[in-house]
Amino acid sequence: MDSPPILSLLTEDLLVRVLANLSDDSDRKSFRSACRSFLRVDSLHRTTFRILRPEFLHGLLRKYRAVEAIDLSVCPRIDDATVSVLFGGDAAAEWTRRLRRLVLSRAVGLGWAGLGMLVRACPGLEAVDVSYCCGFGDREAAALSCAGGLRELRLDKCLGVTDVGLAKVAVGCGRLERISLKWCLEITDLGIGLLANKCPDLKHLDISFTKVTSESLQAIGTLQKLEMLALAGCGLVDDIGLDNLGNGCPSLQVLDVSRCDKISSSGLISVIRGHSGLRQLYASYCFFELSTTLLYSLTELKNLKTISVDGAQVSGSSFHMICTNCKFLVEIGMSKCKGVTDTGLIQLASACPNLKILNLTCCDSITDAAISAITESCRNLSCLKAESCNLLTEKSLDVLGSRSLLLKDLDLTDCSGVNDAGLNYLSECSELLCLKLGLCANISDKGLSYIASNCTKICELDLYRCTGIGDDGLAALSSGCKKLKRLNLSYCNEVTDRGLQFLGHLKELSDLELRGLVNITGTGLAALAAGCRRLSELDLKNCENINDSGFWALAYYSRNLRQINLSCCAISDVGLCMVMGNLTRLQDAKLVNLPNVSVQGLELALRACCVRLKKVKLLTYLGFLLSPEILNTLTARGCRVRWD
Repeated sequence: MDSPPILSLLTEDLLVRVLANLSDDSDRKSFRSACRSFLRVDSLHRTTFRILRPEFLHGLLRKYRAVEAIDLSVCPRIDDATVSVLFGGDAAAEWTRRLRRLVLSRAVGLGWAGLGMLVRACPGLEAVDVSYCCGFGDREAAALSCAGGLRELRLDKCLGVTDVGLAKVAVGCGRLERISLKWCLEITDLGIGLLANKCPDLKHLDISFTKVTSESLQAIGTLQKLEMLALAGCGLVDDIGLDNLGNGCPSLQVLDVSRCDKISSSGLISVIRGHSGLRQLYASYCFFELSTTLLYSLTELKNLKTISVDGAQVSGSSFHMICTNCKFLVEIGMSKCKGVTDTGLIQLASACPNLKILNLTCCDSITDAAISAITESCRNLSCLKAESCNLLTEKSLDVLGSRSLLLKDLDLTDCSGVNDAGLNYLSECSELLCLKLGLCANISDKGLSYIASNCTKICELDLYRCTGIGDDGLAALSSGCKKLKRLNLSYCNEVTDRGLQFLGHLKELSDLELRGLVNITGTGLAALAAGCRRLSELDLKNCENINDSGFWALAYYSRNLRQINLSCCAISDVGLCMVMGNLTRLQDAKLVNLPNVSVQGLELALRACCVRLKKVKLLTYLGFLLSPEILNTLTARGCRVRWD
């Protein structure tokens, strides 16, 4: 008698646990494609959807009954009419009632009427993201304020929202726990004061890069439950404001005052003394000295895990104080800090063995001795940024490869000491997910083959201007790094059509930069497009020898493309119309210096995709040659035209 298939022995509870541990989209897709029982488990327990084509939403939600979060940010265009179709009528009533989270980031075509309809249709909404909807103003904010159950709201770069709109939100959504107002330039102290008064349950507040002053911090200080406050780039906040903050917000755990150039070490000391529970402190590019008094005050922060002082002036005594007072640090940022030496880093590594994330970008005095000490003491190191540390040699990569076996993120951009032998050592870091080697002129296909053979989990690889990389290196990548999603090959001039044919085997590739590759033609682009069906961002600027045959293939195969740079390409009127017309998900196009495209051809191409474009870049003089009708249509449909 035949034994039952092994998959049939797995219970549903066990399958659910397996599914819960698959964070990668491609792995989840493979899971539900394995068999019908796996697909059924996925449909019964899937809670989130990221929609590319909204017309399929109703059909999907009839099969997936547990979905309560939908991301529409990558749809070509969401406007009031689309919302009416998706969220209106009896057909949508069942799933809209269970919807809790909705992402509408960059939905520039959506207005107050559509938002009002959406809020009415989804009475259980708890989180809404309308970030980067630059045209949103007070009427849209008022529509959102009707969602009385909101706990989380993102309004980043909603440039038209003023204190009036924020007041509507504060009054209508009194249960808010998280709100982000980053780059909302019309928000002032008045609006923040009202928000703090009406939303006492706030836990996360981001007002970075706004015009608020220290007066806002007096109101924010009354928030008893606030855990995270971001003030990055608030140039009108000074030490008086930090003094006020030091006497309030008893639950504060995370504070970001980066780029607040009016604060000094004394203001920061006030905050530290009033908040012994701080776990993360970001004070990058504040341009004050790390005084002994400031560093000594860190003694009070027993739970401090993260500190970032990028751009500060440090000394040997600074390292000594940090080592003495911050023994439990997990992350430290010292990018562009003057005074960082081997001696200081050796002290730091010895005192803080729990370090996982270390940013040493542009600390150009450090040598292999510092990296050796860090890898010896900090065995859980997962992220190291060492861009422009030109004194590092292959010895550093040797100790990283032999000791830092948990390393996932490594930035060696512009490190002239990196060579093929070093990459051979580094390839022992088999857990690497992100590796940046841009401007490393001494590496070749041989070194890349070492990485490809052992670092099979890599998702992101930057080889910008690595002139020794060519087709053989890409052959190794296509064979070993099947999970690669983001790849930068700009100005790697040895790459030809043969190399692009190898890249066509990378099925997961979604973001590709090929800027300035003069040896690739339409043949190579066609092979790439046919193989990499998941491409969503493609940069072909200055690829002068690609003819229309390549662009026609791109238009036919690359239906997931959302962003493309065709500047300085040899595409013709017909090719451009094909690309812009056929790529139905295209949202962002850079079309500067197209010598073979006429004004009439450009206008036809823009007409073909104006319904879905969110952003387009054109030469300034074309503003006088294109018809006012097409420019008005683009603007009316929410497309932002950038003139170069």
